[in-house]
Amino acid sequence: MNKIVPVRVRERLQEIQYSLIQEWIINKGSQPLNLSHNSAMVFAPHQDDETFGCGGMIALKRQQEIPVHVVFITDGQSGVNDLTNKNNTIQVRKQEAAKALEVLGVDNSYTHFLDKRDGALQKLTDEQKQLTIAQIVELLKLYQPQEVYVPYRLDCHPDHEATFDLVMLAIKESQLQVKLLQYPIWVFWDKPFFQVFKAPEVKRAYRLSIASVKDKKSRAIAAYPSQLEFLCSGFIKRFFGNNEIFFPIDI
Repeated sequence: MNKIVPVRVRERLQEIQYSLIQEWIINKGSQPLNLSHNSAMVFAPHQDDETFGCGGMIALKRQQEIPVHVVFITDGQSGVNDLTNKNNTIQVRKQEAAKALEVLGVDNSYTHFLDKRDGALQKLTDEQKQLTIAQIVELLKLYQPQEVYVPYRLDCHPDHEATFDLVMLAIKESQLQVKLLQYPIWVFWDKPFFQVFKAPEVKRAYRLSIASVKDKKSRAIAAYPSQLEFLCSGFIKRFFGNNEIFFPIDI
């Protein structure tokens, strides 16, 4: 019991911080983002990040039949409590992703899996890194998205930060002109207040109203039961709001 209580206390404090930062950005520290008719490509380190971070945006665009491609970088094998059967875990998470994206309006043909090992993106060899960049470049050139969505560059998770770096290098190599937006997942949960607000892009945050598709996003999140069991409930509930937050970055 002594070991459980401090964890619960820490999670409660993290939940309070997450709520305060999120609410401040939405109500005070951001400007509204109007949904564009630009085609989009979302890069997700794991199966669920696309829905937590961008599910509302995806649903809004798909309602208007705007093309949205979703690229999963890792195989998601580490994202459950039971790691005894990694191949089964990988298949479960792919099936969950397909169900979530179906709710959001994304067809399987617009979903791409690069299957890099979960938890190892920052440990790629030079050869593996170049191969991954080449795969991303190929997708960018093939589908020519006008907007690209990536995890926040300082998102407090090594796979999220590595995904940002890999996509940035690929965009540069592809020479594609895109609007780049970052979506936060872990940063409000893990970083102290002063570190969050010190980042320059936070001062230029956008908020996108997703009230009209909030139910769709909620159902898409529910399509990830393996993650709802694995993640803290206080963390999860912060993604059920009426707005999504994005940070612009100049490229």
